[in-house]
Amino acid sequence: MAGDQDWRRIGEQVRQARLSMGMSQQELADEVGLDRTMLVKIEAGNRRLDGLELAQLSRALKVSMEYLIEPRPTVLSRRAAVLSEETDTEAARSTERLEIALVEWLRNVQQLVGLGALRATPLLRYPSSVTSEPDARQAARWLRQQLGLGDEPIGSLMDICTCAGQWVLVTDLPGDGASLIDAEFAVAVVSTKGDPGRRRATAAHELGHLIIGDEYSSDLGVSTSRADREAAIDAFAAELLLPADALASRPAGQMPRNQLIGYAARYRTSWLLALRQAERAGAIDTATRKAWSHPRPTHAEFMEAVGWVPQPDLASVRVPPLYAQAVMDAWRANQITRARAIELMHGQITEADLPEEDDLEIAP
Repeated sequence: MAGDQDWRRIGEQVRQARLSMGMSQQELADEVGLDRTMLVKIEAGNRRLDGLELAQLSRALKVSMEYLIEPRPTVLSRRAAVLSEETDTEAARSTERLEIALVEWLRNVQQLVGLGALRATPLLRYPSSVTSEPDARQAARWLRQQLGLGDEPIGSLMDICTCAGQWVLVTDLPGDGASLIDAEFAVAVVSTKGDPGRRRATAAHELGHLIIGDEYSSDLGVSTSRADREAAIDAFAAELLLPADALASRPAGQMPRNQLIGYAARYRTSWLLALRQAERAGAIDTATRKAWSHPRPTHAEFMEAVGWVPQPDLASVRVPPLYAQAVMDAWRANQITRARAIELMHGQITEADLPEEDDLEIAP
């Protein structure tokens, strides 16, 4: 039976989830059929909940019952930003919803590994200390070498993350992305709300938190400010997506604009990232980067440069292919229900996409 400390934690997680939804105590109380004073006591940890009330709260708050009951991962509990009535802003809500999705996603992956349907991939970690942006760019080159990418464009960033041991969920929640490492599990969530180049850069950024670490897992957090850490991880992401060496084939400062448009298309990066990497490689100078920043290339210019318009990454696929296969394997083995299988796929499939049980091949 849960102790007083557990009920206080559960109450706090109810409050955090409520604030992330932009709901008042009265609105949530009305939604679940409770008196507001009862909800006040629940959030304070002074009133216990039965199973039915927990189920009603989880539905209203769009979280699982497990999320309300289980402690959040330690790495999240150490982060400074805590959503409260005093810090309740749209940006804070978006951050909290992404972190809720991150925790739920972590538990999805852990469940499938626990069932034996999914094998945990060993985490790739850069073996050297990273304390600066040049160090971070070197870490990106190291990762490319480890995965046999050379300086070639990355096809699916989700596949690269999976190879590195990070499971990525693509979500329609607002914001950019979030990630965490919990023991041997590394997970990330990436929002679809940004433009395709930004979405891809966000995924590469969250992968950087795994490869080179952050304030909770490496020397990067000991000797630098948070802004410097994020700048180093951004440098990692840029170099991973479009290596400067790939742009350094022409005489310094003489790359034509349409050629750089071609690089942005083939490597599927944002135009601004391509400009920054071209300047870093010496392919263009600072004045040219500024002059070319606006307007951004049109579809017609992409067609002229490479004959096609780049297709967005991380758009239609919501979960990694290996994870999706694990969900289907667990369902076919009757380890999870049909409803749970659909839930675990996070919109990748619908009820109509699953075959009826009678259509399944039953092993003797």
